[in-house]
Amino acid sequence: MKLLKKGSKKFDIIAIGRACIDLNAVEYNRPMEETMTFKKYVGGSPANIAIGTSNLGLIVGFIGKVPDDQHGRYITDYLHDKGVDTTQVVKDKEGRKVGLAFTEIKSPSECSILMYRDNVADLYLTPEEVDEAYIRETEALLISGTALAQSPSREAVLAAIEYAKAHHVKVIFELDYRPYTWATQEEVSIYYTLVAQKANVVIGTRDEFDMLEGKENGDNQTTVNELFKYEPDLIVIKHGVEGSYAYVKDGKQYKANSYKTKVLKTFGAGDAYASAFLYALFNGKDVETALKYGSASAAIVVSKHSSSEAMPTVQEIEQLIAEQS
Repeated sequence: MKLLKKGSKKFDIIAIGRACIDLNAVEYNRPMEETMTFKKYVGGSPANIAIGTSNLGLIVGFIGKVPDDQHGRYITDYLHDKGVDTTQVVKDKEGRKVGLAFTEIKSPSECSILMYRDNVADLYLTPEEVDEAYIRETEALLISGTALAQSPSREAVLAAIEYAKAHHVKVIFELDYRPYTWATQEEVSIYYTLVAQKANVVIGTRDEFDMLEGKENGDNQTTVNELFKYEPDLIVIKHGVEGSYAYVKDGKQYKANSYKTKVLKTFGAGDAYASAFLYALFNGKDVETALKYGSASAAIVVSKHSSSEAMPTVQEIEQLIAEQS
């Protein structure tokens, strides 16, 4: 299955959505109330995937909105230093701030995130700030679910999808559900369904697909049967330590197990997974191999302190796969 073609356009992939700041606890095994030291990183699912795919060798661009302040400059400079094109990163001129995520690492199974997402710049990207000509220059457009949570970011993303469709650009939807951003569960289901039906590739956890469907304990086959009535060609459903499954419109399905690792924290795994999975597809790997790349990448990132800074190299991914094959 050759869904994505590397090098056919100026960019392999352009991500749109949030770029924020993660402040990860440096002191492990302590509740946040007692934690005094944090380390700063760039965060936000689409920004992390942009960094991860660029780190693996894809040509990547980013569309988003950041504050016109020190934090906004830090994010833009970091993306640029990681090889991501930042010409479409818009500066907010209305005094809005960056989203902040404080992370608590009490144990490998007890990790929490305290989010500050009120009046954040990334949710105020407007349709007028999305350049159709820029999207025309990419093979694929990556949509992150959080950008759909509020207007005008929601409309900006929907406009970007229409531009992608007009220019035969593949749409990749990473569900990226974050409950603190949404008003109601019904709203999640409406907009996730709308975008999933228009996407060519949909990636998410089983719980995220349940949010899309507006129900509990959904099953994979029902999910893919419904979405394959529309535009998706490939659907990836992750089940944590049980592994991940890929379903292709022609009826084929694949599974990859998770990889053993010394887990430090749980966040960042999904972004690392998507980055390596997409890299593998762009480089002609089959779907089953792409699943293995995604799983291995996730295992590497959960063993390290950051998300964006921990994105692995191709060599690291392939080494882990070889060691545990």
